[in-house]
Amino acid sequence: MDTVRTGTIVRNTTETQIALTLTVDGQGTYQVSTGIRFFDHMLELFTRHGGFDLTLTCKGDLDVDQHHTVEDVGIALGEAFLEALGDKKGIMRAGYFVMAMDETLAVAAVDLSGRVAYVVDDQVTVPVVGDFQTELVSDFFDGFARGAKANVHVKTMYGRSNHHKIEAIFKAFARAMRGACSRDERMREMLPSTKGLL
Repeated sequence: MDTVRTGTIVRNTTETQIALTLTVDGQGTYQVSTGIRFFDHMLELFTRHGGFDLTLTCKGDLDVDQHHTVEDVGIALGEAFLEALGDKKGIMRAGYFVMAMDETLAVAAVDLSGRVAYVVDDQVTVPVVGDFQTELVSDFFDGFARGAKANVHVKTMYGRSNHHKIEAIFKAFARAMRGACSRDERMREMLPSTKGLL
């Protein structure tokens, strides 16, 4: 149970070139560059609030659109968690968190179940926050769920600031993932499933 859980992903397509290293049991350190500053900020706070370490560079076709960059980073980050967690023995598997951020409240729930599903209800009412196309919040979590083979549900309960709505979701998601990835010493040799496979 003392091994360092890391995942390294290199993903090169005609649309994006991604290099990513994740340490699940980290100290919240990050070096992130995607070419979309608001998205970088969300990934940085995800890393800090999750207690992960993340090094990530993505060179995407931002002259076309932000979609490929955001979705592919989600996929690669999910794949890194899948790799880092290995056979998933001894992990909590599921996690949830309710995050307050000033006037906004958001909730996230995840299950590292081996099955892919995602639901995003961010309540964002503007097309752009900072330099980020807000409709891509869903594409990020779609990509992450596929890469991690996980269930991911995130929802803004209420709020005024669209910036806060997105940020609260990413913070809640970080804390939920931290819980799901955490180790249960009592079940260190057990898979958290009655099926025998995750």
